[in-house]
Amino acid sequence: MGRETYTGDVAFELRGHLGIITLNRPRAVNALTQLMCESMLVQLQDWAEDDRVLQVLIRGAGDRGLCAGGDVASLYQEMVALQKQDGGGILPTGVPGYAAEFASETFLANEYALNLAIAEYPKPYIALMDGLVLGGGIGVSAHGSHRIVTERTRAGMPETTIGFCPDVGGTWLLSRAPGQLGLHAGLTGSHLDAADAIALGLADVEVPGERLPELTQALSAEPVEAVLPRFTRSSAASTLESSRGWIDQAYAEPSVEGVLQRLDELAVSHEAAAAAAKSLREKSPVSLKVAHRAIRDAEELTLPVALQAEFTIAVHMLRSSDFREGIRAQIIDKDRAPRWSPAEIHEVDAELVETYFTAVPGHRLADRQSL
Repeated sequence: MGRETYTGDVAFELRGHLGIITLNRPRAVNALTQLMCESMLVQLQDWAEDDRVLQVLIRGAGDRGLCAGGDVASLYQEMVALQKQDGGGILPTGVPGYAAEFASETFLANEYALNLAIAEYPKPYIALMDGLVLGGGIGVSAHGSHRIVTERTRAGMPETTIGFCPDVGGTWLLSRAPGQLGLHAGLTGSHLDAADAIALGLADVEVPGERLPELTQALSAEPVEAVLPRFTRSSAASTLESSRGWIDQAYAEPSVEGVLQRLDELAVSHEAAAAAAKSLREKSPVSLKVAHRAIRDAEELTLPVALQAEFTIAVHMLRSSDFREGIRAQIIDKDRAPRWSPAEIHEVDAELVETYFTAVPGHRLADRQSL
């Protein structure tokens, strides 16, 4: 069988019986745009019905990683523009009738539709989670049937660092990690190596990075179940797994305040607990409390329901000061000095947290998905 190739910010290739998706924005570490998500969703739907395609693989162009997440810089520009137009309204209201309409909601809705399509894909979906795999990168990989990491993998959900909440089904994935590992990873936004990603259930096997081209070629001719065992190797011990003791103790506390207090107590005998407490105190207090509840809630949800819950949170966070400020500090100005509002954990009360979980009529996933 010959090749069929289509290129752009995302490239599609049919090689033998393997459909290959290549995220093709290497200068931006393959950050996702709305058009990329829409194109991938359409192509996956076509390949699902194409008898020539027996399995699908996703990879990233360049040598920096699969995907560093969504294109948050474009979200920032829209938030700033609508803030000026709207007179500076900041906090979510939890009621219908937002004056600002965000085009970015459609991007997020289509991204979440893509995540669900990957999770429910009827053919093997193989993700090469090499290099950086963050945020939206987790969404296009960790929902797949065969998730492959390498010695270069640095995966994670760093949303609380930019005043957001784990999404793309991240709350659902993290809630299913052993013990309290998922809650720890989701709140701190820590980068995970190959062993940690496998331990959390975000990946399945490790393959040497230098063998990925050979693996890809083999998959064009043979089924993944026959190919993968020839390429996998044993991973090193997971640092997170070995830290289950103090992590489970601290994050079993029912509130973020309780988690921080317990981490401070455990810091006497666990240096890593002190580092975790320091990291949490640098995050958006609102994001920490919203993410804590969202990950806990997701334990009892199906993936489609969890994605809807994440979209509701995102609708509110697009209108919040912390998301805008977090992107400014980390991506735009890069001063790494966000000014959170409220600035302290104890200032974030239950009423404020509840607004982020309050559905806004006309702002459901089905309302904004363009496909």
